[in-house]
Amino acid sequence: MEARLTHVTANGIDFACFEAGSGPLALLLHGYPDSAHTWRHLLPELAAAGFRAVAPFNRGYAPTSLAADGSYQAGVLGVDANALHDALGGGDDAVLVGHDWGAMGAYAAAHLEPHRWAKVVTAAVPPGPVMAEAFFSYEQLRRSWYMFFQLNPLADMVVPMNDWDFVAKLWRDWSPGYDSAADLAHFVECMPTAEHVSAALGYYRQTLQPELQSAALSDAQTGTLMLPSQPLLYLHGANDGCMRPELAAKTGDCLTVEGSRFEMLDNAGHFLHLEVPAAFNAAVLEFLS
Repeated sequence: MEARLTHVTANGIDFACFEAGSGPLALLLHGYPDSAHTWRHLLPELAAAGFRAVAPFNRGYAPTSLAADGSYQAGVLGVDANALHDALGGGDDAVLVGHDWGAMGAYAAAHLEPHRWAKVVTAAVPPGPVMAEAFFSYEQLRRSWYMFFQLNPLADMVVPMNDWDFVAKLWRDWSPGYDSAADLAHFVECMPTAEHVSAALGYYRQTLQPELQSAALSDAQTGTLMLPSQPLLYLHGANDGCMRPELAAKTGDCLTVEGSRFEMLDNAGHFLHLEVPAAFNAAVLEFLS
């Protein structure tokens, strides 16, 4: 089933979305350095399974609009997700899927308005109780160097240099052996101006520097590190070069909601949904069924 490009306004943002199917809403949130194209394998499978699958481009990622208020902290992705639920007519049987920043947005949305989402699926960024350990580990800090570099104003110039070589090497390091050429091209299409680059980097700057955050989003920001009250499926790649698999493996110990589960996928890195789509999709569809 082929997806179509649609537009919807929510939370003051004009969202461009890939959409396919009809039925209960399945909202799919992407991360960095990525785009809504990342869901090209899962979206048609969800549509075929009876969902209305919608994958928006995050705020600041063209063709979605830039944020007029300049807000790009992780928590605002959860506010956007709940506003999209409203705008798309989602019911209490809607489900939420998030990868990377999209995972943090999913945690926030589920925390803020749990009645909207029946189940949550996240990948590549574990829930808060596990993430709390990440920055007390040398091994994880060594992998997270890029986050702190991107706080530097020089990153706005360095990241796009040499045909986005910086981003290409992030994909190489995070998902070893995966051919990311098409995904890199899609990301670059989302960054047509310096303002878009600044927006993409703004997620790191605002999330890691509390003084840049909006007080109105404090609950949403807290929610990015909360375990959902709904059943959660958390998936991680055994070869993830960004977020340590050894850290992610602790997720299973903190899942207390009935029906929740954790699965480590072999032969996959950070972009596991693209590297092993058959295994990823099967796990998601089984969980949502």
